[in-house]
Amino acid sequence: MSDVCAVILAAGEGRRLRPLTAHVPKALCPVGNVPLLDQALARVARLGFADPATVAVNASYLGDQVVAHAGGRAHLSPEDHPLGTSGGVGNLRAWIDGRGALVGNADAYLAGPGADPVALLDGWDGETVRLLGQPAPGEPYGFSGHRFAGFSLLPWRYVRDLPPDPAELVRTVWRPAEAEGALEVVPFAGTFLDTGTPRDYLAANLHAAGGGSLIAADATVTGPVERAVVGAGALVAGALTRAVVWPGGQVAAGEHLVDTIRVGRDLTVPA
Repeated sequence: MSDVCAVILAAGEGRRLRPLTAHVPKALCPVGNVPLLDQALARVARLGFADPATVAVNASYLGDQVVAHAGGRAHLSPEDHPLGTSGGVGNLRAWIDGRGALVGNADAYLAGPGADPVALLDGWDGETVRLLGQPAPGEPYGFSGHRFAGFSLLPWRYVRDLPPDPAELVRTVWRPAEAEGALEVVPFAGTFLDTGTPRDYLAANLHAAGGGSLIAADATVTGPVERAVVGAGALVAGALTRAVVWPGGQVAAGEHLVDTIRVGRDLTVPA
């Protein structure tokens, strides 16, 4: 759609995911052996947003890594300090330039029918705020019985007034639009996880493995593995049960990782 662009928000610090994010930004953490940012960029590329004229990525925390990783695939919007979801979009107003904005969180794991949020675009009037939502009856902070599922579609009339100041879209756009009767929830019946905690991060990886194990072709695994994701170049001599081993990670003989993420040789994060 020529009158819509895409924005992938990748500037967050990932505090709840520490220490996994002590040296790697959350957007580059692998799920199913693919960095989250790559998954988000591929998702919007399938909708037609596949170059720096149509998709932007913001970056702040460990932003040099995000910028280098995104490379020439997107318009890059570095931030001196995190501006939140609203400020990140506001900082891109000149680039958005009159278009609607399909805004996605880099840390959103989506799978199943509708995971590519084309339903947000279908039949859009250009005036209504749309949210991808997963049914969540009784959710006190939800929208029409749904919780936000990673993507929203914002009309230019809301974007043009967003300052590049720290703030969140829920306060500056979503709730005001809801109060005006200008917010529509598009239900998403698939799997959504925000990967913001070690527990949800592990769950997303295990879901990506499809109920079994996902082992990179160049990983060396000699120990027993049950429902695990093992990254490129990893060496696993011990046992894994519902575990993730990052690229280059090591699990020594005699170790048994359960409900755990392993980074390198020594960093072990329970989920």
